[in-house]
Amino acid sequence: MKLLFKQRFFSFLDSYDIYDQSGSVVYTVKGRFTFGKHLDIYDALGRHVGYLKQELFTFRPKFNLYANDVFIGCITKEFTFFRPKFNIDVNGWDIQGDYWEWDYHITDYLGKHIADAYKEPFNFTDTYTINVPDENNALAVLMVVLAIDAEKDQRD
Repeated sequence: MKLLFKQRFFSFLDSYDIYDQSGSVVYTVKGRFTFGKHLDIYDALGRHVGYLKQELFTFRPKFNLYANDVFIGCITKEFTFFRPKFNIDVNGWDIQGDYWEWDYHITDYLGKHIADAYKEPFNFTDTYTINVPDENNALAVLMVVLAIDAEKDQRD
């Protein structure tokens, strides 16, 4: 499954549309006005399917991920000098990013490919292409990419 993650151009709060290969909206993401980031995720029918919430007062940026209001894990930015590294406590996954923090590769604890996310350059808003071979992982992968993007936005 291929997803296109695109931030809306004129939006006061974080707001994104997630499209599939045919250009249909699969998910909509809406930010809430709170301390720290809080992003709600809705499916194509407008049903709330998950959210991520930034944990405040931590040494490193941390986001908790929820699917249907059930905690599925968290993602924490690790301190590194060269390549971005995130500690993911979701399904035993591991994530590695490139030096520019544009491309990310997610694998499971055995090294099996879970997903790739690529930031698309030369766009007015944050835009990523996400390749997820197993459609059952799409929501969790989307939340991981949203957390990485939210962490990067806070530094910019």
